[in-house]
Amino acid sequence: MTIDELKRKVLQLDPSTRAGLARDILHSFDDLSEAEVERLWLEEAVRRDKEMASGKVEPIPMDEVFAELRASRK
Repeated sequence: MTIDELKRKVLQLDPSTRAGLARDILHSFDDLSEAEVERLWLEEAVRRDKEMASGKVEPIPMDEVFAELRASRK
């Protein structure tokens, strides 16, 4: 089964079951070693850097992000 096939099946589950599955998956990260967590964060940083360098995504200045957050809380 591919990841895409698995995603399709999981998204067909009722919300409560999906939430439980998501909780279990998130808790599974608690058992990772510090080195593994660092490796995963590094992979994510490299992926994001490549997306920005390719123009696929554009960074948003921090002051704009915070301004939007403040506005959404009013």
